[in-house]
Amino acid sequence: MPEQQPPVEHIDEVKPGILPILPLFDAALFPKMVLPLVVMQGESVKLVDEAMASDRLIGLVVSKKLAKENASPEEDLYGIGTSALILKMAKTQDNRAQLLVQGVSRFKILEFMDGKPYLQARVEMIPESETKDTETEALMSNLVNLFMRIAELSPGLPPEIGAMAKSIQEPGTLADMVASTINSTPEEKQRILELIDINERLKEITRMANHQLEILELGNKIQTQVKGDIDKTQREYYLRQQLKAIREELGEKDDTSVELEDYRKKIAEKNLPEEAKKEAERELNRLSRMHPSSAEYTVASTYLDWLTALPWHDSTPDNLDIKKARKVLDDDHFGLEKAKKRIIEYLAVRKLKPDSKGPILCFVGPPGTGKTSLGNSIARALGRQFHRISLGGVRDEAEIRGHRRTYVGALPGRIIQGIRRAGSNNPVFMLDEIDKVGSDFRGDPSSALLEVLDPEQNFSFSDHYLDVPFDLSKVMFITTANVLDTIPPALRDRMEVLSLLGYTEDEKIKIANRYLIPRQRKAHGLKADQIIFTTGVIRHIISGYTREAGLRNLEREIASVCRGVASKIAEGDAASVTININNIAKYLGPIKLMPETRVRVSTPGVVIGLAWTPNGGDILFIEATAMKGSKNLTLTGQLGDVMKESATAAMSFIRANATAMGIPEDFYEKHDIHLHIPAGAIPKDGPSAGVTMLTALTSLLTGRLVHKDLAMTGEITLRGQVLPVGGIKEKVLAAHRAGIKTIILPKWNEKDLDEIPKKIQKEIQFHFVDKMLDVIKLALEK
Repeated sequence: MPEQQPPVEHIDEVKPGILPILPLFDAALFPKMVLPLVVMQGESVKLVDEAMASDRLIGLVVSKKLAKENASPEEDLYGIGTSALILKMAKTQDNRAQLLVQGVSRFKILEFMDGKPYLQARVEMIPESETKDTETEALMSNLVNLFMRIAELSPGLPPEIGAMAKSIQEPGTLADMVASTINSTPEEKQRILELIDINERLKEITRMANHQLEILELGNKIQTQVKGDIDKTQREYYLRQQLKAIREELGEKDDTSVELEDYRKKIAEKNLPEEAKKEAERELNRLSRMHPSSAEYTVASTYLDWLTALPWHDSTPDNLDIKKARKVLDDDHFGLEKAKKRIIEYLAVRKLKPDSKGPILCFVGPPGTGKTSLGNSIARALGRQFHRISLGGVRDEAEIRGHRRTYVGALPGRIIQGIRRAGSNNPVFMLDEIDKVGSDFRGDPSSALLEVLDPEQNFSFSDHYLDVPFDLSKVMFITTANVLDTIPPALRDRMEVLSLLGYTEDEKIKIANRYLIPRQRKAHGLKADQIIFTTGVIRHIISGYTREAGLRNLEREIASVCRGVASKIAEGDAASVTININNIAKYLGPIKLMPETRVRVSTPGVVIGLAWTPNGGDILFIEATAMKGSKNLTLTGQLGDVMKESATAAMSFIRANATAMGIPEDFYEKHDIHLHIPAGAIPKDGPSAGVTMLTALTSLLTGRLVHKDLAMTGEITLRGQVLPVGGIKEKVLAAHRAGIKTIILPKWNEKDLDEIPKKIQKEIQFHFVDKMLDVIKLALEK
């Protein structure tokens, strides 16, 4: 039991010269303040026992807690401490002493003394000055106000402590009481203990109290906010629980549980692949633990919507009736035999081997040749769903592979989106304008397409959003492009290229009668008997108003005629109109394209060449003239480097073979030669105009005219060889449109005539040569 001692009166008057010293750890004692202590060490317990046997006075000094061993008391203890009276003492069974001590006054250690098993020192008491001036009173008043505010905000302090501080009149006692009450480190309390000047002590205590008050106010603000959030969350929770109980009473199910049950049912019904099923179940488990109002709930539910909406195993049956498929293709498109033949072959293979992988076809050709619309016809012929994606200008890889689910508003790529819209895993997928895909800091979409357009890889296509493989091997991919050059080689290698090179005049007439005129008649509200086109006028529109490989301009001109007829019928000027060569100018204006081939080649030095452009073939006029001068060759018409080199090579060949060609050997010494290709605003390049340039120069220098209605193409060498060139079909079709009757081609290009329609082969005479001198003999008149 604690031993209770009578209180000692006038403890301030007790001023011993020698005190037993008890070190303090993690605490400090101020005069007139009470502090509980536990003493454990044997020598310290003995110190307490001896003090209790005498005057119960001990000295308490804060330890510096030095890390080094065998430190002396002078090094380890501060020089100023507090003498204290032991008010109560009790011992426990493990020989510990529990003390309640009250501070008496500050003292200064003069020296430590030996002779006892515990520390003792000679000390000098430091008297407390109780004089007050105006500054002291102001400091006391400010400190009391601060302390009362701290007492209000500190839940651990009793409410009456603020009033007690207000009743203290002695400035030193007030400072010590506040210093012992507020939260501070033993080092800070020791600093207050060592401040003897009252005003300095009050100022330091005021600074510490201000700091403590800021911490308490900030903590109180945080606590209020957190409590408000918790209260709101708890309120919502209780309301939801009540709502749930009410629904159960009414026999209704909770929306969240209904939604989770729906997802579980969808996952079971869809028969997802193993990996997709694991991911769906994992996401569903996460969803069941989430609150419906959280942002992650929406992300998880959207992901499950995508997983369960995709046609993992849903296929449409293929139409394997070859004759029916051929009829569908013929009904939708006239011509395009190579493309139709390839589709029929694919159907035949599917019929014999149902698990064959979908081909990757690439339709390449000028604009307006029916590449995009052919994809829809293929889907109709196969009996499959059709989905088209325009890749023109796409620069973000995520457009193909999708965004990862870490992004806000993340979605799968266009491939997966198209599969979902199609509703089957074997649609006809058209990737339009694949040659116009770009790349920038967001990635290269054409690289992302490498996996999509590879039958050996796309059976496990991984979209970043889904993060599970999807089988694209059953999809029939069709791509379209105007040119192949801009498609990366690795991507081009994965595709089977089919060229749609343009239409002949007869094909255009049939397409106009079968498709274009009925479509425009319907678009303008006209009946079949209200507007009639003669065959001659359609041919006239094709040759006089359009010069193209495709059909878009022809359809525009037909639309212009239909608008004009619609105006007449609407105004009541006519009930029916027949369009013929005599009245076509009323609707389309004067003829736009004149046949200039005969006019342009009426003088020596002018030859017609054949050129390839992304929009189809075209004819090219090359003109040469000579003037007095010396050894100058001028080339104009915005020519590329390769074309300029061809002109230089032609000039060198003529100079080397002047005698054989009947040209004076000194012609270059006395003349300047100017070679010009009209339409100078259009860039021109390539080696295929070599024979044309050489023929033009020979015609000029020999004074012999070029045969009428003759065109040519081919690359030349300095040895006079004629090398093969590309784009033969486009060039021949362009020549036929321009009315050319004779064409000179390189010998090695004779095999390319297989692509030329039989009717054109009959209407045009072809000469195949492998030497330049043969070209001169065929091209120039005698």
